[in-house]
Amino acid sequence: MGLTSKKLLLLAVLVAIALFALTMWLWPRLAKSSVRALLGRFLLLVCTQIAVLSVVLLYVNDKFEFYASWDDLFGTEQGEGVVQEVGPGGKLVALQSDQALSGGGRLESVKITGTSSKIAADAKVYLPPQYFQKGNKDKKFPAILAITGYPGTVDGMINELGFVDTARDKARTGKMPPAVMIFIRSAVTPPRDTECVDVPGGPKVLTYFAKDLPKAITQHYRVGTDTKQWGVTGYSTGGYCALKLPMTYPESFTAGAALSPYFAAKTDDTTGDLFHGDKKLEQENDLMWRMEKLPQPPVSLLVTSSAKGEYDYHHTLDFLSKLKEGRMRMARMILDEGGHNFNTWKREVPAALVWLGDKLDKPAKA
Repeated sequence: MGLTSKKLLLLAVLVAIALFALTMWLWPRLAKSSVRALLGRFLLLVCTQIAVLSVVLLYVNDKFEFYASWDDLFGTEQGEGVVQEVGPGGKLVALQSDQALSGGGRLESVKITGTSSKIAADAKVYLPPQYFQKGNKDKKFPAILAITGYPGTVDGMINELGFVDTARDKARTGKMPPAVMIFIRSAVTPPRDTECVDVPGGPKVLTYFAKDLPKAITQHYRVGTDTKQWGVTGYSTGGYCALKLPMTYPESFTAGAALSPYFAAKTDDTTGDLFHGDKKLEQENDLMWRMEKLPQPPVSLLVTSSAKGEYDYHHTLDFLSKLKEGRMRMARMILDEGGHNFNTWKREVPAALVWLGDKLDKPAKA
């Protein structure tokens, strides 16, 4: 019986009701002060509370889709995702085969201040071992901007999802070029979730990510300024941003790898009013609308999802189907089973980084 099965939830409810009824029926009979009676009351209370808690947890998981299966819950599903190229209309074209930095490189904590947006946000910059090698002292490196979900933490991307270890290992084996990685939260004006939007009269977050951050990084690190030297990735909210940035600023980013993205800016209590009645701005932040109504820019996009367990799976297929003949390129990574969680994204990171690295220029002299 699957973790998200309605039958399992119903069974848990029935068990909880039965245990509650059993407790009410047996309680008078266990009112004695003997050890046996005390043990009986203790076991009844514990079993009833476990049953009720199970109902609550199953309901919450079913509603918010934290875990899609028992394997997902216990982390036993470890198979990595595989990237598949997508053609116009979403048709598959080809199948690709495949902190202490003890492994080398350096991780620096920085504050990146935007000259245009006036936003200042903390970030971490990963410099690969090749950055410090003598033969590369005069070379500019490609850069990958990695954006968290909301609220998200930078350390989660580094320690839990393994972005740094994976990038270092893939570069060492030649599966991707060594790249400077910039890890940053999607909420650069905490606690507000701005969905990478330039809010009218508010924070210019899209400008910060698309213009200010690349400018600051290229001024302080040996990172190329050419579009082909910049890619972006992220999960959930960060995945939405990883699609939006290349689509709206193809002059800044050549590719975006989005893990479990959604496709339009969400508004709720955490975001506040993002558009202030500006319908045109709201449309421009709807990626489905952009794919249909605007020219598709010459960028490469990768989207990931899970056929079972990911609430945005069908929207992902819809997004892919909107690819037209032209210069935009798309790829997908669809797991058989997964969810909107770290265990799933960790399985997608290796192939996503290899794909993204393939779209970037290798380190070269300026």
